[in-house]
Amino acid sequence: MDMTLIINILIVLLVAYFVYTRVGPVKGLNNLGEREFREAMQQSKNKILIDVREPYEFKDGSIPGAANIPLSQLPQRLAEVSKDKDVFLYCRSGMRSKNAAKMLKRSGISKVNHLRGGIGAWSGKLSKSR
Repeated sequence: MDMTLIINILIVLLVAYFVYTRVGPVKGLNNLGEREFREAMQQSKNKILIDVREPYEFKDGSIPGAANIPLSQLPQRLAEVSKDKDVFLYCRSGMRSKNAAKMLKRSGISKVNHLRGGIGAWSGKLSKSR
């Protein structure tokens, strides 16, 4: 094999790996549609709902009862998320909350639920803050 071909194959494999780690499934994450997410929240007696969007996005509307812990601040604010609670995460489209889920799983939080499609999939009421 020609060295250029080998290098090109390695580059393609690295790009594929990078994409997979960003958008691939998170082991142990409950990836829920809007209806399942709502039902799971209603059934949970010990939960925390976290919006991982930035504060300016959170002000435009959030699921009632959500705490705003932006993904960019999550590493410094992990202590705010109790390991014995059911954690419910969402963002705008679902990408940031999946990344937040990875972070929480790595820190030992086992009960993590994710709203597939983010707040765009939510059909319920939204709270607006000033």
